[in-house]
Amino acid sequence: MSEEVKKEQNEQEETLYCECCGSLIDDDDYTEWNGQIICSDCLENHTTTCECCGERIWDEDVYGDNDITLCSHCYHHNYTRCSCCDALLHEDDAYYLDGETYCRDCYEDEREESNLIHEYGYKPNPIFYGEGNRYFGIELEIDGAGRDDDCAEELLDIANAHADLLYIKTDGSLDDGMELVSHPCTMDYHINEFPWEDIMHRAVRQGYRSHQTSTCGLHLHVNRNAFSDSQEGQDEVISRILYFVEHHWNELLKFSRRSEYAMNRWAARYGYEHTPKAIMDKAKKGGNGRYAAVNLCNYHTVEFRLFRDTLKYNTFIATIQLVNRICDSAMYNTDDSIAKLSWSDFVADITEPELIQYLKERQLYINEEVCAEEEM
Repeated sequence: MSEEVKKEQNEQEETLYCECCGSLIDDDDYTEWNGQIICSDCLENHTTTCECCGERIWDEDVYGDNDITLCSHCYHHNYTRCSCCDALLHEDDAYYLDGETYCRDCYEDEREESNLIHEYGYKPNPIFYGEGNRYFGIELEIDGAGRDDDCAEELLDIANAHADLLYIKTDGSLDDGMELVSHPCTMDYHINEFPWEDIMHRAVRQGYRSHQTSTCGLHLHVNRNAFSDSQEGQDEVISRILYFVEHHWNELLKFSRRSEYAMNRWAARYGYEHTPKAIMDKAKKGGNGRYAAVNLCNYHTVEFRLFRDTLKYNTFIATIQLVNRICDSAMYNTDDSIAKLSWSDFVADITEPELIQYLKERQLYINEEVCAEEEM
């Protein structure tokens, strides 16, 4: 091959063309981007940068609106739209009501048009929060400061600032209060994501009480399909839950902070039998209706009704943790082994600090003096 031919081939190999417009690129007037060679004019005229992450994107791939330029990833992971006016919103600026997403203005309009305090029979479609298969729906009753829309609005603003977590209902068993109802959440979500502590502090400042009333109960719903996919499997686990409650009734009565009279009225026991199946058979006859310590009248959930209500955060969390532990014991023991499970053996495996603290306060853990804050 002659030197002249080699020179011509080298020149052809060194010649660069813009992969966007096809024009010949002079000198170093180009950028290599996403594996492509782009001339400076095309880079300036046909690409832009995401204002969220700073990545360069083609103009035709831009998401967002006239106010902000976004790449697809940032749009789908960090932004949403108002279901009313379609405004683009960062997730931190979104408000939630009845499963819908709103900007601040539309949220205020919707809140004015909707009832903040729903009737007792109100039951929206559940929204599940958290990763797992065991969910807890909480009914927290507060009394003494009225069925007040302004108070309800303050509590809902705290609860639903970032997700539609809570709604409020009337309850005829309360003298002058309302019932705060959560959508189902995993225990971890209730502890680490749900703003329960802020809600409780605000309710106390508003003048509400829970423990310091004769009307309020704390009810926890657990989804039945967390126990098994089959009806038979669910019944087996639930029968051991009932057996545990009856077998350790005195300890749970002390844990509940209820009086015998209040327990009989609002959360009556089924009565002890020698086997889980025998207690389950008695419970299925439904003599207590929904006013049972463990209410089985709901198709999708088992409701734990034993507990006196509280606005003391540690006690509240400890109650969720106890119910979770009872469910674990019922799932991972046989009928024979749960019959042999003593209270001391049960609490010996507990590691949750909130539950240990409360068990010590109620002298249900070890004989150890602890400082206890007043229940609210």
